Amino acid sequence: MPLLIMNRQGYSGENVSPRNISIGISGIGSPTNGLSEEDEFDLKMELAKTEDEIQTLRQVLLAKEKYAMDIRRQLGTGPFSEIKQNLSKGWQEVQTSNAYLTASATLEDISQSNVYKRTQESISNAGQMTSAALSTVGVAITRRLGDMRALPLPSPPRPSLGHSISVPAMSMRHSNTFKSF
Repeated sequence: MPLLIMNRQGYSGENVSPRNISIGISGIGSPTNGLSEEDEFDLKMELAKTEDEIQTLRQVLLAKEKYAMDIRRQLGTGPFSEIKQNLSKGWQEVQTSNAYLTASATLEDISQSNVYKRTQESISNAGQMTSAALSTVGVAITRRLGDMRALPLPSPPRPSLGHSISVPAMSMRHSNTFKSF
């Protein structure tokens, strides 16, 4: 069964003609692919040529990118201005899209409805009440802290007689004299 390499336009412009590559059935050639030595050589040459073309295309692309960057620099546009232009253009496209216009109209209708206005008023009133309540709590806390500052500080604890007696007693219990009793 022949393997066919398709016609294609090479990078250098020459037309690569189709080739029939016969698969070696008798075991002659590469043991891994079943190709004859000649077919394997042709494929390796084609692969090397294709890889060279890919490398050349990468170099050409890199040179073109550098050239485009130089032109942008001369025009005074950099990557950030391009991003800004792309975002502006994208936002303009969004604003003119049917979905955006429909959503905007729907939101406008909702914001003009009586239910929305009553809900907005209720939320505003609740916010004002919460603010007033928190203010009252803050005033009460401030007043209580002021009262606490006015109180005299408690005196530090004084060592008691029981403590001064118990400390030597503890050390005496572990002494050899005490253990002898």
